[in-house]
Amino acid sequence: MIGTGMMGVEHIQNILAMEGAVVTAVADPHPESQEWARIAVRTWFDQKPYQHGLVSAGSDGPVAPAELAVFDDHVALLDSGLVDAVVVASPNHTHVDVLLDVLDRPIHVLVEKPLCTTLEDCRRVIEAADASKERFPDRVVWMGLEYRYMPPIRRLIAEVDGGTIGAPRMVAIREHRFPFLVKVDNWNRFSRNTGGTLVEKCCHFFDLMINIIGSKPTRVMASGGQDVNHLDETYDGEVPDILDNAYVIVDFENGARAMLDLCMFAEASKNEREISVVGPKGKLEALDTESLIRVGRRTDDIVSGINIVSEERVSAPDVKHVGLHHGASYLEHVDFLDAIVSGRPAAVTLRDGLWSAAIGFAAHRSIDTGAPVDLWTLDELSDLEFVS
Repeated sequence: MIGTGMMGVEHIQNILAMEGAVVTAVADPHPESQEWARIAVRTWFDQKPYQHGLVSAGSDGPVAPAELAVFDDHVALLDSGLVDAVVVASPNHTHVDVLLDVLDRPIHVLVEKPLCTTLEDCRRVIEAADASKERFPDRVVWMGLEYRYMPPIRRLIAEVDGGTIGAPRMVAIREHRFPFLVKVDNWNRFSRNTGGTLVEKCCHFFDLMINIIGSKPTRVMASGGQDVNHLDETYDGEVPDILDNAYVIVDFENGARAMLDLCMFAEASKNEREISVVGPKGKLEALDTESLIRVGRRTDDIVSGINIVSEERVSAPDVKHVGLHHGASYLEHVDFLDAIVSGRPAAVTLRDGLWSAAIGFAAHRSIDTGAPVDLWTLDELSDLEFVS
């Protein structure tokens, strides 16, 4: 694990919950974060000593895991010979340098969102990964966009792929939630470190839009601001500059469109996220806090208002650790591990990470300029193949 703050510890707990995986080493320059990692590993073993991966072959009982190796520097971890795979959960602005070092070694990697904090750095990382494929053909490089794996959203995507509503024409995503949490050294209070709210937080939603619609995003229009949160905070005399609300509209090459409604001072909500997808045959809704899926089917009788709408609570019996994202991070790690063991390609790629972040960068530019942004006018995207 590279980076053992809040999300790093979340990843540690999910990895330890899986069969066939164990955390052997972590890297973080902050002593407090290092101790969080030690506690997470020690606590899990104390509570679940018979977890697979902590039992020696042919033994009748558990054996203590090897002492967790702790490094101040990620390069020392990468060169230690102690890991088969790494998860990068360090602050966003460190991703580019960390990933360039990881990609120069035959180590499987999952990187937390967003890929990088600038479009140029996203492109650099992808080019480095492409250039290393001949040297490390069996390596899995995975982009951490776990919202695809949230049980009600996973079900919604399956319904779309199964043709329940026909070809999706409109996607609407609403996230009404709490403000950004405090991170180590308050790095997430400034857009230069995060890439901006619409990259840091919302790349998840832009990835879902692309994944659901299955077409190339072409134009982005946005309006947003910082109206409530963090305005009374100062760090070294500087007030945070992260947006706390926005509307974003995205046009797609196939004529479909999507919209994001973000508010980060709206925790007084029943569902933190609500996603709707509408096609010619009906409408799908996923409510992730309640873990509900609604399936609406159009009828010929549009005058009476009688429609066929079913509602179902989505369970996830295959989730062994619910964590911070309703089990999504656990399911993501299961898929990552399966790709490594089976030798199949990553289901979520660095290009997915670039395109999800690109919409966020374009949305920020649209807010700054007051004009729509054509994605294909951006130099970093102009000659990059889009893979749906």
